[in-house]
Order: sequence, then C-alpha cells, then structure tokens
Amino acid sequence: METFGERLHAAVAERGPLCVGIDPHASLLARWGLSDDIAGLERFARTVVEALADRVAVLKPQSAFFERFGSRGVAILESTIRQSREAGALVLLDVKRGDIGSTMAAYASAYLDPASPLRADAITVSPYLGVGSLQPAFDQAAAHGGGVFVLALTSNPEGPAVQHAVTASGKTVAQTIIDEISQVNAGARPLGSLGLVVGATIGETGHDLSKVNGPLLAPGLGAQGATPSDLRAVFGESLRNVLPSYSREVLAAGPEIADLRAATDRVLDDCRAALG
Repeated sequence: METFGERLHAAVAERGPLCVGIDPHASLLARWGLSDDIAGLERFARTVVEALADRVAVLKPQSAFFERFGSRGVAILESTIRQSREAGALVLLDVKRGDIGSTMAAYASAYLDPASPLRADAITVSPYLGVGSLQPAFDQAAAHGGGVFVLALTSNPEGPAVQHAVTASGKTVAQTIIDEISQVNAGARPLGSLGLVVGATIGETGHDLSKVNGPLLAPGLGAQGATPSDLRAVFGESLRNVLPSYSREVLAAGPEIADLRAATDRVLDDCRAALG
C-alpha cells in the first residue's frame, strides 16, 4: 500500500505543485450564471471536475459549501470526490474537524475509511483540543494510506492570538503543533503523510518548519492577496514541500472549461517559477 506522502510526491512530480479548491459559494454560482440551489451546485462541481481532475495534483472540495444544501448536497460531494479520484486527482477534503475520543474516530472513519462513500485521500483537521486528540485520524490515515493536514499558522486575523501564544515550554502553540507533526513524519520517504496548513499571507513569523518532512498546504494565494513570490518569506528552506492552493483565482475564470484550464495553467506556471 502506498502512503499518501508517496502518492502526493508522485502526483506533484507528474502534474505540478498545485491544489485547486472546489468552493461553490453563492457568489461564484452567480458569477457563473448558475442558481444557488442543488442544480447549480451539481453543475458547478461537475464542470470543475471535468476541467481539472485529470490535470492538477490535488483538488480540495470545501465540505461546508456542499453541506449547506443538506443530504442532496452531500450526495454531490460524494460524487465529486469519486469522480475526481477516478480522473487521477488526489482529493483533499476540507472539513477542519477536531474532536475527542469516539467522535474523532467517527470523523476519521467517515472521511478516511475506504468503505465510506465520503472517503478522500486526505482531510484537514483542527488541533485545538490538543494534537493528541487527532490520533484516531492519524491511525486511520496510516491504516489506509491517507493523509491529514493539521491547521498550524492560518491567515485569518484572529489566528495569531491563539497560534502565537507562548506555552509553558517557551514555544508558541503553533510551534508545538509543528514539532509534534514533525516527530510523526520523521524518517518517512519521500514525504510524510501528515501535513500542515500554513497561510501564504502570513509572512515571516519566526516559526521553524524545517523538520516537518511533510506537505505544507499554502492557502491564501490569489483572491486572498498572496502571490507565489510570497512563499519564500513564509516557508524559507522548506519551500520544496509547499503545496500552493488556489480557489477563487481559478474558479472565477469559469464556467467555460477552456478558461478554467487556462487559469490553472497560468497559476501553475507561476508556482513552478516561485518554487524552483
């Protein structure tokens, strides 16, 4: 069984270092001339998959924008995940779950167990009940070749109040998270399967990412203000493991498939140049 780290490393080598979000929020549906209902959602998701699933390394559906339509929206999410994976893209499901005990185990089973209709290649999780609370997700990922991306340094203005707070050990909360994930990934080749989410807009923060040995998802590029040239300031010597993530910058080019592909090619070229 290949690990997620192995599959991601191969996908990036073949298709380039790019993750594209699938975020069907109301303003994008309207921009595409689609109705803000289940029909518009289905058309939007199907078009993005058709345009990009056979071209980019990773697609990242944002679960909330599907969940808001209830069970029919979740059914479309299931289909989006399945079709994306069948076309060769890795699917990072953006769910940001974080809980304890049997509840966290249930979340892990829902998204990482091959028997689940929502099974993705990887998920995002929140560590703010303690990194140890995420162990059920780490275990499911290890058992089934999945990946887990842990929030570490986010770009929202409220984030630093928690993430930069200094613990009794003298480290920030974020550095403690970074170090714990680094320990789990130690020795993995070519890449660990536990990643971190580090916003591309945060600039130089003084945190050390050099030992993570796992993928570093960098949202915030494009519409949120960051450019590929900002990545070096954020990630420094860890640039080789960065997975740049775009959503609106690409999705706003729709609904024509050719335009979505052209926008993707443009930002991928920019990312390749910045990452060397």
